Amino acid sequence: MGTTGSQLPLPSTTAPAPVAALGAKSAVRAVAQHHQTVVGFLVGFLLVLLLYTTVSSQFGSQIAIGVLQSTAPVRTDQNVITPLTSPSSGAPSNLTQGDQVNKGENSDTPNKMEEDHIQHDVHGIETSNQTEAKFDDKKERTPEQAGQPVNDASDRMEEELIQQEIDQGGIKNATNDIEQVTPRKPICDLSDPRYDICEISGDVRTLGANRTVLYVPPAGELAGAVSQEWRIRDQSRKYLEYVDKVTVRSLNASEAAAAPECTSRHVVPALVFAMNGLTSNPWHDFSDVLIPLFITTRALEGDVQFLISDLQPWFADKYRLILANLSRYDVVDLNRDTGVRCYPRLTVGLRGHRDLGIDPARAPRNYTMLDFRLYVREIYSLPPAGVDIPYKAVAADNEPPQRKPRMMVINRGRTRKFVNFPEIVAAAESAGFEVIPVEPRRDLSVEEFSRVVDSCDVLMGAHGAGLTNFFFLRTNAVMLQVVPWGHMEYPAMGYYGIPAKEMRLRDVEYSIAAEESTLYDKYGKDSPVISDPEAIHKQGWRAGMKYYWIEQDIRLNVTRFTPTLQQVLQMIRE
Repeated sequence: MGTTGSQLPLPSTTAPAPVAALGAKSAVRAVAQHHQTVVGFLVGFLLVLLLYTTVSSQFGSQIAIGVLQSTAPVRTDQNVITPLTSPSSGAPSNLTQGDQVNKGENSDTPNKMEEDHIQHDVHGIETSNQTEAKFDDKKERTPEQAGQPVNDASDRMEEELIQQEIDQGGIKNATNDIEQVTPRKPICDLSDPRYDICEISGDVRTLGANRTVLYVPPAGELAGAVSQEWRIRDQSRKYLEYVDKVTVRSLNASEAAAAPECTSRHVVPALVFAMNGLTSNPWHDFSDVLIPLFITTRALEGDVQFLISDLQPWFADKYRLILANLSRYDVVDLNRDTGVRCYPRLTVGLRGHRDLGIDPARAPRNYTMLDFRLYVREIYSLPPAGVDIPYKAVAADNEPPQRKPRMMVINRGRTRKFVNFPEIVAAAESAGFEVIPVEPRRDLSVEEFSRVVDSCDVLMGAHGAGLTNFFFLRTNAVMLQVVPWGHMEYPAMGYYGIPAKEMRLRDVEYSIAAEESTLYDKYGKDSPVISDPEAIHKQGWRAGMKYYWIEQDIRLNVTRFTPTLQQVLQMIRE
């Protein structure tokens, strides 16, 4: 082809100068914008961080304290154990049963024991316990404000934190204070004037041969646990010297680590109590042991095991029906028990409200002496409460009874005995009673004797332990108490008359004249023993005991006594 036309130019590999300058400016602008974006982001981040730091400084300490105190504090107060409510039925029995109770015979009580029976009857409690442990209560410090609220939200937050701390029981809103641990309540209560008692819940271990009970605090409380020790008499009379003391110890961390391991574990509560003391006198059997045992354990309905210190085989045999009803488990002879028994709850001691009495306001389920009498009658399979006294119960179709009212006349064995007993029996028969004379016998079982007492309308005797058999009388039966010489009306009413009335029995008292006391013949009418008993009592309890409790016997003037017999006969027939 020819090349005669104009030739097209080839593309150039370099840009013209103005174009190159424009591209450089654009690049610089892009870099600058990028830098501004980065710097703005960093500045914004720093501002946010600064704002966060400023705000958190107002709330950080409060939130931290709130978190710490929202956790329930470790509590060291020990609540009373043995809740006196009916346990669920079918509770499993102990893994290791106790020793079987051995039967034994009672023995005569020494003269010194007789004196102490009377000393405690007349004067009750005369000394104060000097061994009571004392514990100082710690006071909570007043909390300080950690800061002022900055807005409504922080006000609400502060209010919520305070409310949480109130709910948790901790120290409120304090920046530097560490929560103080509430002092543990002593597990032994020595405040009652009549008895001491220890009530423990948790890891409780008994060392029977050492008469010692150990409490091992839970792991969460060991760090602040303090070693404490009590020694108490485990019966209802805290000052009775014949009852040896049991040691109760609450362990600290080092002691807990060395505590002996359990050789048997039990799932039921346990009760440690003494069976000696002034027992063998029926009045003290009931007043010092059986009634306090009823108060302490009846509401558990048998779901408790008895660990008995100074176990008396004769007592365990004599009152076996009552013991077996109050506890479904084998009795453990604590003094001879060489193992380490572990229980979830344990009580040491017996609650006793007063001599031969129950205070319903302090008793579980508001038990009364009437409840106790009806309980005893049920245990011994005697007729229920609705059955009238025997004289009236034998009547059929509202016809008059065909037999005489029945009177049991009890004569004492050693002191305050009736020296003309046959004459008294004859006088009662002449007055219109069928008389059952009873003199002391050790071979008569409670089961058998309770049925004889139940068959009577009247129980008569001189002031003394024989009248304790009034627990087996029916409602509205009569207790006829012969009161010895020497201003004995007060103890006669306090120890028998008041309990009888509380049990819905009728109480009649016959106070003898001076001439009816053998003291009249021995000392003469002009002796202060006869003419001024109050002066004798002012000499101290030993003088009153010597003359009026121990030396005195009774020769009833049956002529003077007959109107009282007729009064009782009329009461039965009404």
